[in-house]
Amino acid sequence: MLIGIVGKPNVGKSTFFKALTLADVAIAPHPFTTIKPNRGIGYVRVPCPCKDFGVKCNPKNSFCLEGNRFAPVELLDVAGLVPGAHEGRGLGNKFLDDLRQADALIHLVDLSGTTDAEGNPTQGYDPAEEIKFLEEEIDRWFFGILKKNRDSVMRRVTLMRGDITAELAQSLSGLGVKREHIMGALRNLGMEKEDLFKDERLFEFASELRKVSKPILVVGNKADMKEAKENLKRLNVLPCSAEVELALKEASRKGLIKYIPGDDDFVVLKGDVDQRRLRALEFMRNFLKENRGSGVQRAINEVVLNLLGAVVVYPVEDENKLTNKEGEVLPDAFVMPRGSRAIDLAYRIHSDLGDNFIKAVDCRSKKVVGRDYVLKNGDVIKIVARA
Repeated sequence: MLIGIVGKPNVGKSTFFKALTLADVAIAPHPFTTIKPNRGIGYVRVPCPCKDFGVKCNPKNSFCLEGNRFAPVELLDVAGLVPGAHEGRGLGNKFLDDLRQADALIHLVDLSGTTDAEGNPTQGYDPAEEIKFLEEEIDRWFFGILKKNRDSVMRRVTLMRGDITAELAQSLSGLGVKREHIMGALRNLGMEKEDLFKDERLFEFASELRKVSKPILVVGNKADMKEAKENLKRLNVLPCSAEVELALKEASRKGLIKYIPGDDDFVVLKGDVDQRRLRALEFMRNFLKENRGSGVQRAINEVVLNLLGAVVVYPVEDENKLTNKEGEVLPDAFVMPRGSRAIDLAYRIHSDLGDNFIKAVDCRSKKVVGRDYVLKNGDVIKIVARA
């Protein structure tokens, strides 16, 4: 699963990315700090089964803080998008190509309105314009690809009497578009397959296909700035301060505070913190309280668990001790796509497990389930396969 972090230049994408991953990326107050896309691992926060089973877990691919499991997902921070990107303005074509395999997008907007459409310093810019132009740019990108491929798709359908949705899905596979996305877009618009041949409806379809195949969560960054308050009142966005989150994680790493990402408070651990730092910490605490956290953890949870409907599952080899073959308790947490089945989990662990699948065991109920059992969030599953 790949989540793209997008937005105009100088909106705080790289700060947001670093706050999620603690990766060493360039952060600067000017446009196009990011040229090459940054890839890293962020973490979805969910309740860890260790609490339900009363065990102490030994995470390997994830980590657990006071009963909260942080499961890994891949993140992509791309160069800033400016109006006209689909025509090549700014780093437009490269930006759009970098997004091809993203499953969903987190769109960061500058809620403070202190940067213009191209990321230059200003005052009073309306962040609603950012939301509009970015979605339009991606829609036009989709439209251009659809229009370019349509004639060849139509020829294949005519010559081979194939299904247009299957042929179109094949031609758009590089965008991460699947046949079910195409069928869903047609259904949502009340369109027939034949309407895809009509120019007047192709852009409408491109926009809907973008919404279905690359859903977007809009996040209002820089919400800690005083200029952001009025914009937050009128825009339906998730408030966020990547700078607050990054500062809290750095303070936690240095042992100054105890902070669990996603919490709306923290504990100061050192009694000799100077007044300047105490004032800064109090400002950050107030922001957390007012906004149910910094917004960074909420954003990744919202896009992965709600927008995409993914689930976090825990494969084990011993259904009684909840261990792997090394005796580690609940070692792995896998983020699985919506509708994933037991057989999909088997293949995710290892191709041999999938090829030799016999059955699975739901470790909560101790019931045997089949290959088509649909995984639920928090499932602990044992895969049984032929030796």
